Amino acid sequence: MKKKTVKRKQKEDVVKEDEKSEKIMSDEPAAKKVKWINKQRVLVFATRGISYRHRHLMEDFKKLMPHHRTECKMERTKNLQVVNEMCGIKNCSKAVLFEGRLKRDLYMWFANVPDGPSAKFLVENIYTMGELKMAGNCLRGSRPLLSFDENFTTHAHYSLLKELLTQIFGVPNHHPKSQPFFDHVYTFSILDNRIWFRNFQILTEDGALTEIGPRFVLKPVKIFSGSFGNDTLWDNPHYISPAKFRQSLKKKAANKYINRVEQKMIQRANKPESSYALNPTDEIFKGDILEKAVEMEEKFKVSKIENLKKPVKIKAKQIKKKSVVAKKVKKVNKVKRVKSKTSKKKKIK
Repeated sequence: MKKKTVKRKQKEDVVKEDEKSEKIMSDEPAAKKVKWINKQRVLVFATRGISYRHRHLMEDFKKLMPHHRTECKMERTKNLQVVNEMCGIKNCSKAVLFEGRLKRDLYMWFANVPDGPSAKFLVENIYTMGELKMAGNCLRGSRPLLSFDENFTTHAHYSLLKELLTQIFGVPNHHPKSQPFFDHVYTFSILDNRIWFRNFQILTEDGALTEIGPRFVLKPVKIFSGSFGNDTLWDNPHYISPAKFRQSLKKKAANKYINRVEQKMIQRANKPESSYALNPTDEIFKGDILEKAVEMEEKFKVSKIENLKKPVKIKAKQIKKKSVVAKKVKKVNKVKRVKSKTSKKKKIK
């Protein structure tokens, strides 16, 4: 038995040597593993106090970026400079932080760790993938094409944001968790001093697209030179905080009520105590009805007596009218007499 085992081992060693010799003697180069050169990782996490919709949006972000790293929720009492240490522990060079306020408003931070720059945005018009329910679909982990509007080249702060967004949303080539396909497009367009984000799936080579989601609008607030702080490079002059905007709406509604009350007070102050006596019959209903009736009868009698005592004055115009009327009456009477005489003569004949 020992001789047989020895012979088998010798044969196996010979086969292995022959295989090695064949590999060495072959002219084909050995297959090499592709190196993952761009080792950028993005830390995606949130602070405590975000709502459920904001949390779903964060989960959609993680699906869109296979090169992300996760982290537990951060306490709002901590300084944002702690994020740099967290990125160093997770070996991440970029960070996306979701900061919630009053479970209503959502602020999003994009930062290049640790040197900067970093940008703060107010997120508006949020629609997650679950809410949209679009018909499109794409491979999870596939690399996207990034499409930017022409307006990103008009101003310096937009060109800086463009570079920051490309480094965060662009999936590194040959990433272990990514697929070597391009089957969807991220579009960034500028309108009304805001950045509008859309995600489309590429259906055919001709360029047919269908929207997948999510949708959101980024309103830039500030751009800092460092990571989560330091000097401000740019400040948005058109930015109004949502709390102030809601406060202005409440003030407008309150001003309407105040104006209405003031108008009523002015109307009461300017209203006279006694109105003009336009209708003489209104006096009848004041006091006792019988007494008023007796007074009205006496006044009527007195007025009649005074009218009889007054001399009648006839104006010249009235005299002329009366003379003209009398003449017309005389003519009519003459015509009637003539007609009556002629009718009698005809009857006699």
